[in-house]
Amino acid sequence: MTEFWATILEFAQTTTARVGNQLMKDFGQVQALQKADGSLVTRADQWADQELRDAIASNFSGYGILSEEGDQTFPGTEWCWVIDPLDGTTNFTRGIPIWSISLGLLYQGTPVFGYVYVPPVNEAFHGFWSGSSQLAVPSGAFLNHHPIHTSDDAPSHNHFFNLCSRSTAAIQKGFPCKIRMLGVASYNFLTVASGAVLGSFEATPKVWDLAAAWVITQAAGGVWRSLKSDPFPLLPGEDYRTRSFPSFVVSRAELIPVFSPFVERVKI
Repeated sequence: MTEFWATILEFAQTTTARVGNQLMKDFGQVQALQKADGSLVTRADQWADQELRDAIASNFSGYGILSEEGDQTFPGTEWCWVIDPLDGTTNFTRGIPIWSISLGLLYQGTPVFGYVYVPPVNEAFHGFWSGSSQLAVPSGAFLNHHPIHTSDDAPSHNHFFNLCSRSTAAIQKGFPCKIRMLGVASYNFLTVASGAVLGSFEATPKVWDLAAAWVITQAAGGVWRSLKSDPFPLLPGEDYRTRSFPSFVVSRAELIPVFSPFVERVKI
């Protein structure tokens, strides 16, 4: 790994660990407010967002920052960090130990590095994905620095598929797997990357929910499908505050026709 990418990884690891340690002190102890879009926010989200933005500004001069709780317009810079300071705020406020901190690094509007830390279970995912960027990017996806890969299993009722709370219409007679709803978009996708589940569908994810997981899941061998417009590359000057990107992820391409008839029933 080159010095540049080692620096990127070290920054993501140390910064999310520091922010995660503080969030653990507030875990299950804070009240949430409802935002205009119906989602929840707490002072912990806002504190974490500011800490992450300050850390990026101090270490990566000239890089753009796109954040759920801050500036939501893509600045069009060559390099840009996308932040989700606390994915799974409802779980966080209710004391359910599945929530995450996500950092995605974009090059020319497309993610090439992703890091997701899940403090309550001490799981840290990261990955690199060059895509069509022509960058010299390291390869692979990792959980706590151990390589991970999607599952090669065939669907059965002893296997899992993740849905979000807005996609329950997919649960129809004949669905080939057991359903799980974890309440955290990034973690839903990352369980595909780790091989724990065969697929995942999120009806209304925003770019900060996707950026890091998009990299890691594909680096682990997963197949990503957007049911509307593709989220990446981001467009300079575009406000992503209200834009959702329904996304369907499976562990291998052969499973797309298996699950597509079910997820396509969800109104998006």
